Amino acid sequence: MTKFPILYWPRRTTGDNEYQLARKVINNTTGVMPDVLTEDVNIAVFLQDNPGAVIYYPVFCGSTGWWGELLGGDAVVCDKLIISPECQLMVIEPGKTARPRGTTQLLAAEIYPTSGFFKKMNSGIATVADMLATDAGTILALFSGRNQGQFINILESTGNSYLGCIGRY
Repeated sequence: MTKFPILYWPRRTTGDNEYQLARKVINNTTGVMPDVLTEDVNIAVFLQDNPGAVIYYPVFCGSTGWWGELLGGDAVVCDKLIISPECQLMVIEPGKTARPRGTTQLLAAEIYPTSGFFKKMNSGIATVADMLATDAGTILALFSGRNQGQFINILESTGNSYLGCIGRY
């Protein structure tokens, strides 16, 4: 199956150096200039309707919650491309055809923000990539780590919940 690159770019494209650089990096990586989506996109539906597509999803410095819609769906992060210190592209493919390229996993959890949890969780197991507070007093967090089993053990031993892995790079 031929895969075609789609750059999702929620910002204005005119005069945006990161946008131009993102297109160039995708072209250099895939050999094809990407199509561009500027409107909000439901990733799962888009990939279901376009099974050969690969979405390049920008995560800007300060972006939060971009990963939420990947939980429980059939789309996974399978690579990451650094565009600039302020922007990285997450490469998202349908789960059934994705071939993750690395060993760093993106692990989601719902945690209670207690010192016990943070004392047990260290950077050798996982590091926080994103956090969102909930009305219930918990935090939805995305971690990057290499050992899913160790990560789940720490979560469960501190009374927190594992939500899933959204991919790896």
